[in-house]
Amino acid sequence: MDRLFEFVVNHYILVSIFVALLAALFLLEARRGGRKVTPQQAVSLINRDEAVIIDVRDRKDVKEGRIAGSLHVPLSSIKDHLSELKKHQDKELIVVDKMGQHGATAVKQLNAEGFTKVSRMSGGIADWKASNLPLVKK
Repeated sequence: MDRLFEFVVNHYILVSIFVALLAALFLLEARRGGRKVTPQQAVSLINRDEAVIIDVRDRKDVKEGRIAGSLHVPLSSIKDHLSELKKHQDKELIVVDKMGQHGATAVKQLNAEGFTKVSRMSGGIADWKASNLPLVKK
């Protein structure tokens, strides 16, 4: 640990650049993925009929359980389901994935297709389960 402090003191310019680049990376990733919604905020929006959940997980993951009323649109085929999603363009589209990793990609694709009210659920279905919210199985 002493050597780390010695390195930081001796190479403060290098360490400053590293910290600045790391901060820029986090800011870029946060903006790229769009607005985040917690599971509790999603429930509130769904109950007021202001949002639709778009589940972008694989079919096998969806069989383990999904949010009631959600639309299953695999991440790889979002462009094939645009006509189905256009029906819900007046509502907030909340993208849900397994752990919050791929939701940003789906949000970016939907934004490129002209959808303006798109957000992603922070933590994905894993956060939904951790909040003890119900899942349905087909």
